[in-house]
Amino acid sequence: MNRPSKEKHRPIEEYGDYLRLLTSMQLGSRMRGKLNESDIVQQTVLEACRNENQFKGQTETERLAWLRAVLANVIAGTARHYSTQSRNVGREYSLEAELNLSASRLERALTADQTSPSGHVVRAEEVLALAKALSQVSEDQREVLELHHLKGMPLAEVATQVGKSRPAVAGLLFRGLRKLRELMGPA
Repeated sequence: MNRPSKEKHRPIEEYGDYLRLLTSMQLGSRMRGKLNESDIVQQTVLEACRNENQFKGQTETERLAWLRAVLANVIAGTARHYSTQSRNVGREYSLEAELNLSASRLERALTADQTSPSGHVVRAEEVLALAKALSQVSEDQREVLELHHLKGMPLAEVATQVGKSRPAVAGLLFRGLRKLRELMGPA
């Protein structure tokens, strides 16, 4: 029986923007003061490189899921270091589920249902392109885009969270989306 050949995957370091976006979406304001997104991403890339032989998947979608699991472990371990509570395996599974939910929101923000294998490859590429583009918009724009479009918060709640007026948040969203379209090029 012929087993499908393994796809050629990009180097793990090239997933940094994707991992940074997911990390940003997961760290609450309380943890952001203790944890540095860049340190978490760097540790995740290091762990993934160290354990790349454990990745048994074949597709880009499976590779992204594996990287999310590595990221969940790194965030949980880092948060545990700063937490006074003992290890809680339930929290770690919850974190991985949250990362998967964030990733699926990210995918839904990009594309309609693409169920063919080639559609999944295109979707994975688009998710990585969006993560890269989001890393290039201003911090304020990125934050409101993540909260509103990727976390699904209503505009009023986003305004409260970031400490700005609703019109200011609407302007940031408008300019941020315009910049993303410019960075990502024609669809």
